[in-house]
Amino acid sequence: MVKLDILSDPICPWCYIGKAQLDRALEQTPDHPFEIEWHPFQLNPEMPDGGMDRREYLEAKFGGRDGALEAYRPVVEQAEAAGLDLALDRIDRTPNTLDAHRLIHWAGIEGRQTAAVSALFRAYFKDGRDIGDRETLADIADGIELDAAVIQRLLASDADRDEIAERDRAAREMGVQSVPTFIVAGKHAVPGAQPPELWLKVIAELRAGAET
Repeated sequence: MVKLDILSDPICPWCYIGKAQLDRALEQTPDHPFEIEWHPFQLNPEMPDGGMDRREYLEAKFGGRDGALEAYRPVVEQAEAAGLDLALDRIDRTPNTLDAHRLIHWAGIEGRQTAAVSALFRAYFKDGRDIGDRETLADIADGIELDAAVIQRLLASDADRDEIAERDRAAREMGVQSVPTFIVAGKHAVPGAQPPELWLKVIAELRAGAET
């Protein structure tokens, strides 16, 4: 097996697209060599705990309504090309994602990490749910066969908050500036939402190397 580490944030549209592109390649190669692990990277580490109004956030970040629309045009185009239907009009708030990353971490302990990542992407980009809300996160946990009551208790505590924040800082110190970032075999960084063809090429090269 070859480790594929993925740095991602569940409110990052390019991360959602990048996962969909990777999934398409993996579906074509069910005997792929990857062992996948997801790692935290917050797009907005200084976001207030309660998040903020989505429109205010986008207009502040991109210099007004027109800037926000222009910034998201390629996102929508690439999402459609990847077979994703983004319901951006349903998103009311941009959350702080620390708790969402804690859920991904705990799901990993139960072998449900990728399921958690998928569920968070769907909840945010398709259903417009506030994935900074702890009741919402507990419901998502229940939907991927985790114990919602346990997740609620963990979210109400400070469990793993410092660890997630430290892993985020460590990624930045390594030079990661944007996500998604894929790291193959702990050596080769592949930034951005890459097409399935690239992943098929990587898989073929890994197989060829294993056979030599």
